[in-house]
Amino acid sequence: MITLDLMNSTEFQEYLNSAIKSYAESNVQSGNWSEQESISKATEQYAQLLPDDEKTPNNKLFTIRFDGKEVGMIWLALKPNNKGFIYDIRIKEDYRGRGFGKKAMEDIEKAGRELGIKSIGLHVFAHNPIARSLYEKLGYKETSVVMEKKL
Repeated sequence: MITLDLMNSTEFQEYLNSAIKSYAESNVQSGNWSEQESISKATEQYAQLLPDDEKTPNNKLFTIRFDGKEVGMIWLALKPNNKGFIYDIRIKEDYRGRGFGKKAMEDIEKAGRELGIKSIGLHVFAHNPIARSLYEKLGYKETSVVMEKKL
């Protein structure tokens, strides 16, 4: 059975350390940032988004558990006009491909409805086709597309 439990401070610090590194790498891979600046930019963005860590108002950071074991995390932010935004979802490598991401997305939608959210948005890097496929299967639609051509 999957549960979404609010993160404690230890879980948050573990998440934050890996999230900054991963977000920096994704932005380098996407061509947004240079490798030299990536960690400082990622750290700055997380500090702006979560100034009070896991207790930042209007942000719900959950640990995803399966039968009591931590299998991942999901972060839902509450935005104006009854909107939500999923800033991150991660399933630990050993648990990928087993439906935990899909179930967590369904559960976060249920939690969003209970919080009065009418729609949920998210961002996915183009170099992540597995995530794109999951979101499309769950009914998420593109609302804008950024395109680039290398010269």
